[in-house]
Amino acid sequence: MLASRFRSGQLIRSTLPLSDEQLRNVVPSIYAGDAHASRSDRYTHIPTSVVLNALKKEGFQPFMAIQARVRDDTRHGFAKHMIRMRHASQIEMQDAVNEIILLNSHDGSSSYQMLAGSFRFVCQNGMVCGDQYHDIRVRHCGNVVDNVIEGAYEVLDNFERITASKADMSALPLSEAEQLAFAKAALPLRFGETDAQPAEQTVLRRRRSADDRNDLWTTFNVVQENLIKGGLPRVNRQGRVSRTRQINGIDGDVRLNKALWTLAEAMKALKA
Repeated sequence: MLASRFRSGQLIRSTLPLSDEQLRNVVPSIYAGDAHASRSDRYTHIPTSVVLNALKKEGFQPFMAIQARVRDDTRHGFAKHMIRMRHASQIEMQDAVNEIILLNSHDGSSSYQMLAGSFRFVCQNGMVCGDQYHDIRVRHCGNVVDNVIEGAYEVLDNFERITASKADMSALPLSEAEQLAFAKAALPLRFGETDAQPAEQTVLRRRRSADDRNDLWTTFNVVQENLIKGGLPRVNRQGRVSRTRQINGIDGDVRLNKALWTLAEAMKALKA
């Protein structure tokens, strides 16, 4: 189990399903008894824990959770949080496992959202699949629990397509020039026009021998890990060398991950 504190929030991840006690200690907003005071009477407060317990009964288990850091201390117990879950049919240990990503808050910063994701064991990469896999959003009104469960199964239905896409990427070799082109296209997804950027070759740096392959799936994972985890050297206009920061925020993580997955799908289509 790994529990960490970041400037942007608190995170816990485990190789086994997380217990309520573990989640409550690190991500307390999952268990908010009431909505934040800023919410109106039209807001239907259903604690994420209630939804999570209902999903557990359907065979979904949490393996990672993170809570966003907030500047307003009154929002700490209501802040946006993300839970990555695996269905009993998807837990088998292999190169990567499909996950359902549940987002929510109790302060109005997020509706219930469910996205398709993938977790790669060798590098501990938590990916988010692109928009082509149909994200689910459930507002805080009406029959929230049933709607979220229904949405989870809709996301689960996409897993066969996602597994097939990963297999296609793994079978697709890229030349050195194509890998550089992929890395170059990925950089604007992470950095602004005025930001100092690392070199494409740096973004393609392998962190382990298991990634010493040239297929699209491996290349995508290497680029994703380097851009998310940071630590890459870059030189600004004044010639000063700095290192890129790790992305810890929920919104930034989801946004970049989805964009990189969409880029990988586009590269796959071009090579088909």
